[in-house]
Amino acid sequence: MPWLQLFAHSQRDQISSIEDALIEAGAVSVTLQEHIPQGAEEQAILEPDLGETPLWDHSRITGLFKADCDTKRITQALTGNLTPPPILRWEQLEDKDWEREWMDNYHPIQCSDKLWICPSWKLPPDPSATNLLLDPGLAFGTGTHPTTFLCMQWLAEQNIKDLDVVDYGCGSGILGIAALLLGAKKTTGIDIDPQALLATHDNVKRNGLSIELFPVYLPQQEQSSLISADLILANILAGPLVELADTLLAPLKINGKICLSGILANQADQVKEAYSHQITFEPVAQKEGWVRLSGFRHA
Repeated sequence: MPWLQLFAHSQRDQISSIEDALIEAGAVSVTLQEHIPQGAEEQAILEPDLGETPLWDHSRITGLFKADCDTKRITQALTGNLTPPPILRWEQLEDKDWEREWMDNYHPIQCSDKLWICPSWKLPPDPSATNLLLDPGLAFGTGTHPTTFLCMQWLAEQNIKDLDVVDYGCGSGILGIAALLLGAKKTTGIDIDPQALLATHDNVKRNGLSIELFPVYLPQQEQSSLISADLILANILAGPLVELADTLLAPLKINGKICLSGILANQADQVKEAYSHQITFEPVAQKEGWVRLSGFRHA
């Protein structure tokens, strides 16, 4: 299906107004990118600080519209209702097979000497290794992001044979499936997105595992299987990790292990503080500005 993009450059105080106007005009999506005026410096925002939603001083806002939309009406709506009127530019979005494009650029990832993440449509580079076959679908988690890689690397170093595991924010199921392939007895997956639960079970079957080994739940569903866990995995974001500290610690056995990621280096102390009353932490692992926190539950 062909699409049209409408670009608008905006300062911080007008971003919300333009975003609302684009949605009201029928945009099927609105995205924000930093716009760097000539002579200005880049403003890096990797992830908001806890409780904050920062925006750049200058942004490029893009509204995506169906190709048969009334561009004249939409342009008039934005320039006539906003003061000062934004400078707008229409552009046709190249018609590609975006799924094919993504698949062609997703390659096997080596997490350790004997653990690989392999796209399900490509042959594993090392057939003798533990190869996790993955198709994330609409869910988060391919192994390309530093946080996922850090967690996979940590899992490969652990002895998790016969352990009961909880994968909180399971996404594609990548961490919980890796745990099963490395010898865990059972993984329980939790995610707020129903698509993630579907993607997890698809990937469980793709790896030749029984879905009974990886039951999945929405957070509000009955979780009787979470009475106790030997290992908790949670690769989400710093804010939710702090808010969910009691929830994540509740099922963890004494001496049980925990692995937390989705955390920027400058957020590590805040997350550790939320868990340190029950967790003894190992040295922090870091990759490209992101960190992994791991440790065990003390008595």
